[in-house]
Amino acid sequence: MSALWTAKDAAAATGGRAQGDWSVTGVSIDTRTIQPGDLFVALSAARDGHDFVAQALEKGAAAALVSRIPEGCAPDASLLVVDDVLTGLEALGRAGRARMGGKVVAITGSVGKTSTKEMARIALAGQGVIHAAEASYNNHWGVPLTLARMPADADFAIIEIGMSNPGEIAPLSRLARPHVALITTVGAAHLEAFGAIEGIAREKGAIFEGLEPIGTAILPEDLPVTQILRDCADAAGAVVIGFGKDGMARPLRIEPQNGALACRARITGESVGFTLATTGQHFVMNAVGVLAALSAAGADLTKAAAAIGDWQPPKGRGAVEALGGIRLIDDAFNANPTSMAAGLATLAGLPGRRVAILGDMLELGADELAMHRALATDPAMDGIALVHSAGPRMRHLHDALPEEKRGAWRETAAELAADAAALVRPGDVVLVKGSKSSRISAVVDALRAHLAQEEKKE
Repeated sequence: MSALWTAKDAAAATGGRAQGDWSVTGVSIDTRTIQPGDLFVALSAARDGHDFVAQALEKGAAAALVSRIPEGCAPDASLLVVDDVLTGLEALGRAGRARMGGKVVAITGSVGKTSTKEMARIALAGQGVIHAAEASYNNHWGVPLTLARMPADADFAIIEIGMSNPGEIAPLSRLARPHVALITTVGAAHLEAFGAIEGIAREKGAIFEGLEPIGTAILPEDLPVTQILRDCADAAGAVVIGFGKDGMARPLRIEPQNGALACRARITGESVGFTLATTGQHFVMNAVGVLAALSAAGADLTKAAAAIGDWQPPKGRGAVEALGGIRLIDDAFNANPTSMAAGLATLAGLPGRRVAILGDMLELGADELAMHRALATDPAMDGIALVHSAGPRMRHLHDALPEEKRGAWRETAAELAADAAALVRPGDVVLVKGSKSSRISAVVDALRAHLAQEEKKE
């Protein structure tokens, strides 16, 4: 494997002092997953990364990025010493972006960032060297880490950019310098920090501030805050492509087919067909946005539409699976009113007795209880037989539901998980969804364990 960074190049990029003559083939911030040849970055979070440098080197790290000589290291240890580790990582990421001659696509949105990033990565298969963020690496260390890991010969890079507070997206976008920036949607996520949906829209629109000259902004057309996004794109001097029911990029046909969706879309004047391995129709609009973004970045649209069929929803983000006599939609990674409505719509569109198991939606601000109650009047609820729930916020949904739809409610997800065997019956189709911090995934684990035991008995 060729070197990603040499000691000389890394020192020049960061302004640091290289100790030893080394080269690295990867960059890591976690000794649990570090690979031989990696540069270990000693970030400080809950623990000081300097405490793990010796361990990283013992496990095969070729060098470590540090702000001081750590205890337990040999005097001649391979190190890159900088004034501040995070600043050093940002500088390394900036240099990684500067030397890359391919096209960069940045993705943000209140819902669907990671699944959309994965769609884009898979859709680009066969179109050169593709680099994409791992997992949900989209914050102040995730973006520079992704850029620092980027091969110099990458043809396309897909960068995910997230936020939880005002002022976070623009600096990350300026670091990534995308040629194309895609906003999946704007919804009431992290509303507690912004006060109103308009504030979230302006923060999401800040992704356009980092666009390269004459860059392209891909934005959703059908939102109450679309004009705010357009204003942000116009201020950045971007070429604007809207996607939605009446956008320049829009779905033309969506047909359910054996647990998948056969689709046709018009992407800026060109008609293409594609298949998505999901029953969740909300993913179709994400796919339309992805195809528009990749086409704007210079990818072959026909090849991308064909390859996107290999994408599947990531674990915990809406995949439908057969599990011991039921069909499970594990969407327990995150939730806000927008994604909850999409999840309920997916559930309502599947055959069988439909059961929703819901955990609290968090960080919604002063109107959070009203938002939970409002789920009772979501149109999809007409097709759902029973709603089990956990958490103090979901109690307000429980009380607002018609009596015949009220399942079990428990104060915590752990208490609901303890009753997993009584929540479903054979033939059910079951959605489990809530914010990650609600820990509603405990119910998924309990259902898996219970149904596995039942299968053994048979």
